[in-house]
Amino acid sequence: MKKANEIREEILALVREYHAAQWGAEEFVPGESPVRVSGRVFDAEDVVSLVDSGLDFWLTTGRFAKQLESDLEAFLKVRHAVLCNSGSSANLLALTALTSPKLKERQLRPGDEVLTVAAGFPTTINPIIQNGLRPVLLDIDLKTHNVDVSQLEEAVTPRTKAIMMAHSLGNPFDLGAVMELVKRHNLWFVEDNCDALGTKYDGKLTGSFGDVSTVSFYPAHHITTGEGGAVFTQKPAMMKLLESFRDWGRDCWCLTGESNTCGKRFDWQLGELPQGYDHKYTYSHIGYNLKMTDMQAAVGVSQMEKLPGFIEARRRNWQRLYDGLKPLEEFFWLPEATAKSEPSWFGFLLSVREGAPFSRADIMPYLNARKVDTRLLFGGNIAKQPGYADVDFRVVGNLANTDHAMEHSFWIGVYPGLSEAHIDYMISVIGQMCKDLAR
Repeated sequence: MKKANEIREEILALVREYHAAQWGAEEFVPGESPVRVSGRVFDAEDVVSLVDSGLDFWLTTGRFAKQLESDLEAFLKVRHAVLCNSGSSANLLALTALTSPKLKERQLRPGDEVLTVAAGFPTTINPIIQNGLRPVLLDIDLKTHNVDVSQLEEAVTPRTKAIMMAHSLGNPFDLGAVMELVKRHNLWFVEDNCDALGTKYDGKLTGSFGDVSTVSFYPAHHITTGEGGAVFTQKPAMMKLLESFRDWGRDCWCLTGESNTCGKRFDWQLGELPQGYDHKYTYSHIGYNLKMTDMQAAVGVSQMEKLPGFIEARRRNWQRLYDGLKPLEEFFWLPEATAKSEPSWFGFLLSVREGAPFSRADIMPYLNARKVDTRLLFGGNIAKQPGYADVDFRVVGNLANTDHAMEHSFWIGVYPGLSEAHIDYMISVIGQMCKDLAR
């Protein structure tokens, strides 16, 4: 009889054949094929890695998860990566870790203020609310669609304890200004890097600046595990807090399937528990179960090998769009990279100029009818979303630029699944649209 490892190799060889038969190259037909804003980009080795992990039948965190954490640490040059089940969970873990009593006088407590922007994705702001903290909403500038750093100082009060913001569409906010404020006021910095994996600011990768930083592996993002995310930190003590909140709130830090890493599993005495209470069932926080499965991590391990090429493709597609749409500047504000940055772009944002002979409401149906997908700048002004009507925000200024983006901005795709033919088609359609709608 064949040995199991021989059968495994035969299965994996067949998976490669299956990939070629099932997901062969598709011809792009302008006007008929969809031009998506984002999507999974994968090859045969990604599917092989997934099946390989499935054959292990290790259904929770395992060897592939350890490898993915190690690969992410090496890529971002951070000390610790903690995997979880989504980018949204990563944000929740990152901020919730700062509420731990183990942080003593720096523990975030209900009512403390966290600076953020009103123009963003809900799950950057939700953890602030969910932890009983008060979001302080700042405006954006209309060149980078990131935080207006001129508002940072006036936003700080004695109750301000942290900053939690995302890099907009892969374009980093002014980390120089933000880090200076963080240091001067001794604030926690939660860096939402979910849309910006591979972006650099002043030569350093974003996602490595924060006390805690996050990334998402949803299919729209720079690499994918389906659902999935990670939190990064340079501090071993912070890593233990993140793992505790991720893993039910337990005090034990043993890896899945391991026991007695500390060497005194039955010698602990914490809280009001009896001496020697099993450390694996001792809980130092009110936590969650937000772990990633090994099958998800297996896809991520394979995707990491392609990440440099994905980043380059995003930059190349963004630049081709910029060059092709620059003649239309009389109608649109074009996006602008933050000074001292090299963005790993998530999307290409356009804002309709005042006085243009058409509105965004005219544009989106036009493009949709021609198979060009569009998206808005996420939640627009989050304070105006129905689900946030009763939230106790503090607002800095009048959020005029945020409202402008909510009413006039949209974005199109640059992800690696788009070829030069896709990009050129988008340029052509938008150019024709300006002629048609300007008549």
